[in-house]
Amino acid sequence: MNIKDIQQVISTAVGGMNVGETIEGLERYPINVRYPQSYRDSVVKLQNLPLITANGARIAFADVADIRYEDGPPMIKTENARPNGWVFVDIDGRDLGSYVHEAQQVVHEQLDLPAGYSLGWSGQYEYMERAKERLTTVVPITIGIIMLLLYLSFKRISEVLIILGTLPLAMVGGLWLMHILNFNFSIAVGVGFIALAGVAVEIGVIMLVYLNQAWNEKQNNASEKNNLPTQQDLTQAIGEGAGLRVRPVMMTVLTVIIGLIPIMYGSGTGSEVMQRIAAPMIGGMVSALLLTLVVIPAVFKLWKQRQCQSV
Repeated sequence: MNIKDIQQVISTAVGGMNVGETIEGLERYPINVRYPQSYRDSVVKLQNLPLITANGARIAFADVADIRYEDGPPMIKTENARPNGWVFVDIDGRDLGSYVHEAQQVVHEQLDLPAGYSLGWSGQYEYMERAKERLTTVVPITIGIIMLLLYLSFKRISEVLIILGTLPLAMVGGLWLMHILNFNFSIAVGVGFIALAGVAVEIGVIMLVYLNQAWNEKQNNASEKNNLPTQQDLTQAIGEGAGLRVRPVMMTVLTVIIGLIPIMYGSGTGSEVMQRIAAPMIGGMVSALLLTLVVIPAVFKLWKQRQCQSV
Protein backbone atom coordinates (compact mmCIF):
# COMPACT_ATOMS: atom_id res chain seq x y z
CA MET A 1 0.00 0.00 0.00
CA ASN A 2 1.14 3.55 -0.60
CA ILE A 3 0.71 6.61 1.63
CA LYS A 4 -2.03 8.06 -0.55
CA ASP A 5 -4.29 5.04 0.08
CA ILE A 6 -3.82 5.32 3.84
CA GLN A 7 -4.48 9.07 3.87
CA GLN A 8 -7.60 8.52 1.77
CA VAL A 9 -9.02 6.11 4.35
CA ILE A 10 -8.39 8.37 7.34
CA SER A 11 -9.68 11.50 5.55
CA THR A 12 -12.88 9.66 4.56
CA ALA A 13 -13.41 8.07 7.96
CA VAL A 14 -12.69 11.17 10.08
CA GLY A 15 -13.15 14.14 7.78
CA GLY A 16 -15.91 12.68 5.60
CA MET A 17 -16.56 12.49 1.88
CA ASN A 18 -19.18 14.31 -0.16
CA VAL A 19 -21.19 11.64 -2.01
CA GLY A 20 -24.07 13.71 -3.30
CA GLU A 21 -26.15 16.84 -3.05
CA THR A 22 -29.68 17.54 -1.84
CA ILE A 23 -31.88 20.30 -3.19
CA GLU A 24 -34.27 22.08 -0.83
CA GLY A 25 -36.13 24.64 -2.91
CA LEU A 26 -33.49 27.12 -4.04
CA GLU A 27 -30.95 25.84 -1.51
CA ARG A 28 -28.39 23.11 -2.15
CA TYR A 29 -26.69 21.10 0.59
CA PRO A 30 -23.88 18.55 0.23
CA ILE A 31 -24.36 15.00 1.49
CA ASN A 32 -21.32 14.00 3.58
CA VAL A 33 -20.60 10.46 4.76
CA ARG A 34 -18.12 9.56 7.53
CA TYR A 35 -17.74 7.26 10.53
CA PRO A 36 -19.94 7.86 13.59
CA GLN A 37 -18.71 10.13 16.36
CA SER A 38 -18.02 7.14 18.64
CA TYR A 39 -15.45 5.84 16.13
CA ARG A 40 -13.84 9.19 15.47
CA ASP A 41 -13.34 9.97 19.17
CA SER A 42 -11.74 6.60 20.06
CA VAL A 43 -8.07 5.95 19.34
CA VAL A 44 -8.60 2.20 19.72
CA LYS A 45 -11.40 2.11 17.16
CA LEU A 46 -9.35 4.20 14.74
CA GLN A 47 -6.47 1.77 15.17
CA ASN A 48 -8.81 -1.08 14.18
CA LEU A 49 -10.07 0.57 11.01
CA PRO A 50 -9.89 -1.99 8.19
CA LEU A 51 -7.62 -1.53 5.20
CA ILE A 52 -7.83 -3.60 2.02
CA THR A 53 -4.56 -4.17 0.22
CA ALA A 54 -4.16 -4.54 -3.53
CA ASN A 55 -4.17 -8.36 -3.32
CA GLY A 56 -7.32 -8.38 -1.14
CA ALA A 57 -5.69 -8.82 2.27
CA ARG A 58 -7.48 -7.21 5.20
CA ILE A 59 -5.29 -5.45 7.76
CA ALA A 60 -5.86 -2.99 10.61
CA PHE A 61 -4.95 0.66 10.39
CA ALA A 62 -2.59 0.27 13.38
CA ASP A 63 -0.46 -2.12 11.30
CA VAL A 64 0.69 0.67 9.01
CA ALA A 65 0.31 3.84 11.12
CA ASP A 66 0.93 5.09 14.66
CA ILE A 67 -2.24 6.73 16.00
CA ARG A 68 -2.06 8.77 19.22
CA TYR A 69 -3.14 12.08 20.78
CA GLU A 70 -0.70 14.99 20.67
CA ASP A 71 -1.02 18.58 21.85
CA GLY A 72 -0.73 21.11 19.05
CA PRO A 73 -1.62 24.69 18.25
CA PRO A 74 -5.33 25.49 18.04
CA MET A 75 -4.68 27.13 14.68
CA ILE A 76 -1.78 26.95 12.26
CA LYS A 77 -0.99 30.22 10.49
CA THR A 78 1.29 30.35 7.50
CA GLU A 79 2.93 33.14 5.56
CA ASN A 80 5.02 32.61 2.44
CA ALA A 81 4.30 28.87 2.80
CA ARG A 82 5.96 28.81 6.26
CA PRO A 83 4.25 28.30 9.64
CA ASN A 84 4.43 31.40 11.78
CA GLY A 85 3.40 32.71 15.18
CA TRP A 86 2.41 36.25 16.12
CA VAL A 87 3.28 38.22 19.24
CA PHE A 88 1.01 41.26 19.61
CA VAL A 89 2.35 44.33 21.43
CA ASP A 90 0.32 47.38 22.47
CA ILE A 91 2.36 50.53 23.09
CA ASP A 92 1.21 53.33 25.36
CA GLY A 93 3.00 56.49 26.42
CA ARG A 94 5.81 56.48 23.87
CA ASP A 95 6.42 56.52 20.15
CA LEU A 96 6.33 53.36 18.08
CA GLY A 97 9.67 53.79 16.32
CA SER A 98 11.90 54.09 19.41
CA TYR A 99 10.15 51.18 21.12
CA VAL A 100 10.67 48.87 18.16
CA HIS A 101 14.32 49.91 17.81
CA GLU A 102 14.97 49.11 21.49
CA ALA A 103 13.05 45.83 21.19
CA GLN A 104 15.07 44.87 18.12
CA GLN A 105 18.31 45.55 19.97
CA VAL A 106 17.24 43.44 22.97
CA VAL A 107 16.08 40.57 20.76
CA HIS A 108 19.30 40.69 18.76
CA GLU A 109 21.39 40.50 21.95
CA GLN A 110 19.40 37.90 23.88
CA LEU A 111 17.75 35.64 21.27
CA ASP A 112 19.52 33.02 19.18
CA LEU A 113 17.24 31.74 16.44
CA PRO A 114 17.65 28.09 15.43
CA ALA A 115 18.35 27.19 11.84
CA GLY A 116 15.27 27.63 9.65
CA TYR A 117 13.67 30.28 11.88
CA SER A 118 13.31 33.96 11.06
CA LEU A 119 11.97 37.03 12.83
CA GLY A 120 10.09 39.97 11.33
CA TRP A 121 8.50 43.18 12.65
CA SER A 122 5.15 43.97 11.12
CA GLY A 123 1.97 45.90 11.86
CA GLN A 124 1.96 49.68 12.17
CA TYR A 125 5.77 49.72 12.38
CA GLU A 126 5.99 48.16 8.93
CA TYR A 127 3.61 50.76 7.52
CA MET A 128 5.58 53.53 9.23
CA GLU A 129 8.88 52.35 7.75
CA ARG A 130 7.30 52.11 4.32
CA ALA A 131 5.94 55.64 4.63
CA LYS A 132 9.31 56.96 5.87
CA GLU A 133 10.99 55.54 2.79
CA ARG A 134 8.52 57.38 0.61
CA LEU A 135 8.96 60.60 2.58
CA THR A 136 12.74 60.44 2.20
CA THR A 137 12.12 60.61 -1.53
CA VAL A 138 9.15 62.96 -1.62
CA VAL A 139 10.46 65.62 0.82
CA PRO A 140 13.73 66.40 -1.05
CA ILE A 141 11.81 66.55 -4.33
CA THR A 142 9.27 68.89 -2.75
CA ILE A 143 12.00 71.16 -1.37
CA GLY A 144 13.67 71.22 -4.77
CA ILE A 145 10.40 72.22 -6.46
CA ILE A 146 9.85 74.96 -3.86
CA MET A 147 13.36 76.31 -4.45
CA LEU A 148 12.79 76.29 -8.21
CA LEU A 149 9.47 78.12 -7.90
CA LEU A 150 10.99 80.67 -5.52
CA TYR A 151 13.88 81.28 -7.89
CA LEU A 152 11.50 81.71 -10.84
CA SER A 153 9.52 84.21 -8.75
CA PHE A 154 12.40 86.38 -7.46
CA LYS A 155 15.07 85.69 -10.12
CA ARG A 156 17.68 85.83 -7.33
CA ILE A 157 19.06 83.11 -5.11
CA SER A 158 19.34 85.45 -2.12
CA GLU A 159 15.56 85.61 -1.52
CA VAL A 160 15.37 81.84 -1.84
CA LEU A 161 18.05 81.42 0.81
CA ILE A 162 16.32 83.90 3.14
CA ILE A 163 13.03 82.02 3.03
CA LEU A 164 14.55 78.55 3.29
CA GLY A 165 17.00 79.69 5.98
CA THR A 166 14.29 81.15 8.18
CA LEU A 167 11.75 78.40 7.46
CA PRO A 168 12.88 76.15 10.37
CA LEU A 169 11.86 78.96 12.76
CA ALA A 170 8.27 78.50 11.59
CA MET A 171 8.44 74.88 12.77
CA VAL A 172 9.30 75.84 16.36
CA GLY A 173 5.70 76.54 17.35
CA GLY A 174 4.57 73.20 15.97
CA LEU A 175 7.26 71.36 17.92
CA TRP A 176 6.30 73.14 21.15
CA LEU A 177 2.61 72.34 20.73
CA MET A 178 3.49 68.70 19.98
CA HIS A 179 5.47 68.63 23.23
CA ILE A 180 2.65 70.24 25.23
CA LEU A 181 0.06 67.80 23.86
CA ASN A 182 2.47 64.87 24.32
CA PHE A 183 2.12 63.82 20.69
CA ASN A 184 4.81 61.52 19.30
CA PHE A 185 6.15 61.82 15.80
CA SER A 186 4.14 59.90 13.22
CA ILE A 187 3.34 60.02 9.54
CA ALA A 188 0.34 62.24 10.28
CA VAL A 189 2.62 64.66 12.15
CA GLY A 190 5.00 64.70 9.21
CA VAL A 191 2.14 65.57 6.87
CA GLY A 192 1.14 68.41 9.21
CA PHE A 193 4.67 69.85 9.15
CA ILE A 194 4.78 69.62 5.36
CA ALA A 195 1.51 71.57 5.14
CA LEU A 196 2.85 74.09 7.66
CA ALA A 197 6.00 74.59 5.60
CA GLY A 198 3.90 75.36 2.52
CA VAL A 199 1.82 78.00 4.32
CA ALA A 200 4.91 79.56 5.95
CA VAL A 201 6.70 79.80 2.60
CA GLU A 202 3.64 81.39 1.04
CA ILE A 203 3.44 84.06 3.76
CA GLY A 204 7.19 84.68 3.56
CA VAL A 205 7.06 85.13 -0.22
CA ILE A 206 4.32 87.74 0.06
CA MET A 207 6.27 89.60 2.76
CA LEU A 208 9.44 89.68 0.66
CA VAL A 209 7.51 90.89 -2.38
CA TYR A 210 6.19 93.92 -0.46
CA LEU A 211 9.57 94.59 1.14
CA ASN A 212 11.24 94.56 -2.28
CA GLN A 213 8.60 96.89 -3.70
CA ALA A 214 9.06 99.42 -0.90
CA TRP A 215 12.85 99.21 -1.14
CA ASN A 216 12.83 99.63 -4.92
CA GLU A 217 10.79 102.82 -4.51
CA LYS A 218 13.35 104.20 -2.06
CA GLN A 219 16.17 103.29 -4.42
CA ASN A 220 14.42 104.98 -7.36
CA ASN A 221 13.83 108.14 -5.33
CA ALA A 222 17.48 108.21 -4.28
CA SER A 223 18.73 107.57 -7.82
CA GLU A 224 16.74 110.56 -9.09
CA LYS A 225 18.83 112.67 -6.74
CA ASN A 226 22.02 110.84 -7.79
CA ASN A 227 22.42 109.50 -4.27
CA LEU A 228 22.43 106.12 -2.59
CA PRO A 229 19.60 105.27 -0.18
CA THR A 230 20.49 105.68 3.48
CA GLN A 231 19.97 103.47 6.49
CA GLN A 232 16.94 105.57 7.37
CA ASP A 233 15.46 104.96 3.92
CA LEU A 234 15.94 101.22 4.39
CA THR A 235 14.25 101.33 7.78
CA GLN A 236 11.34 103.31 6.37
CA ALA A 237 11.01 100.90 3.43
CA ILE A 238 10.91 97.91 5.77
CA GLY A 239 8.33 99.65 7.97
CA GLU A 240 6.13 100.48 4.98
CA GLY A 241 6.45 97.07 3.34
CA ALA A 242 5.94 95.07 6.51
CA GLY A 243 3.16 97.38 7.71
CA LEU A 244 1.15 96.70 4.57
CA ARG A 245 1.24 92.97 5.31
CA VAL A 246 0.23 92.97 8.99
CA ARG A 247 -3.51 92.67 8.43
CA PRO A 248 -3.34 90.10 5.58
CA VAL A 249 -0.85 87.96 7.53
CA MET A 250 -2.97 88.13 10.67
CA MET A 251 -6.06 87.16 8.69
CA THR A 252 -4.26 84.18 7.14
CA VAL A 253 -2.91 82.94 10.47
CA LEU A 254 -6.21 83.38 12.32
CA THR A 255 -8.15 81.69 9.53
CA VAL A 256 -5.92 78.63 9.67
CA ILE A 257 -5.95 78.44 13.47
CA ILE A 258 -9.71 79.00 13.84
CA GLY A 259 -10.43 76.48 11.11
CA LEU A 260 -8.28 73.77 12.74
CA ILE A 261 -9.21 74.26 16.41
CA PRO A 262 -12.49 72.25 16.10
CA ILE A 263 -10.43 69.27 14.92
CA MET A 264 -8.48 69.30 18.19
CA TYR A 265 -11.72 68.82 20.14
CA GLY A 266 -13.13 66.07 17.93
CA SER A 267 -13.62 62.55 19.28
CA GLY A 268 -15.01 60.60 16.35
CA THR A 269 -13.46 58.05 14.03
CA GLY A 270 -10.13 59.29 12.67
CA SER A 271 -9.93 62.20 15.11
CA GLU A 272 -6.56 61.05 16.50
CA VAL A 273 -4.98 61.16 13.05
CA MET A 274 -6.54 64.52 12.20
CA GLN A 275 -5.38 66.01 15.50
CA ARG A 276 -1.79 65.06 14.72
CA ILE A 277 -2.06 66.73 11.35
CA ALA A 278 -3.66 69.88 12.76
CA ALA A 279 -1.45 70.32 15.85
CA PRO A 280 1.79 71.18 13.97
CA MET A 281 -0.10 73.67 11.83
CA ILE A 282 -1.80 75.41 14.76
CA GLY A 283 1.40 75.79 16.77
CA GLY A 284 3.47 76.51 13.70
CA MET A 285 1.25 79.34 12.51
CA VAL A 286 1.97 81.26 15.71
CA SER A 287 5.73 81.03 15.18
CA ALA A 288 5.24 81.63 11.45
CA LEU A 289 3.50 84.91 12.34
CA LEU A 290 6.53 86.04 14.36
CA LEU A 291 8.81 84.82 11.60
CA THR A 292 7.01 86.83 8.94
CA LEU A 293 6.54 90.06 10.88
CA VAL A 294 9.81 90.12 12.83
CA VAL A 295 12.53 87.77 11.55
CA ILE A 296 12.18 88.22 7.78
CA PRO A 297 12.21 92.06 7.96
CA ALA A 298 15.27 91.91 10.25
CA VAL A 299 17.10 89.55 7.88
CA PHE A 300 16.07 91.73 4.94
CA LYS A 301 17.60 94.75 6.65
CA LEU A 302 20.87 92.95 7.33
CA TRP A 303 20.97 91.86 3.72
CA LYS A 304 20.30 95.28 2.17
CA GLN A 305 22.54 97.34 4.46
CA ARG A 306 25.51 97.03 2.13
CA GLN A 307 23.53 98.86 -0.57
CA CYS A 308 22.94 101.86 1.70
CA GLN A 309 24.97 105.02 2.02
CA SER A 310 26.75 105.33 5.33
CA VAL A 311 25.71 108.47 7.23
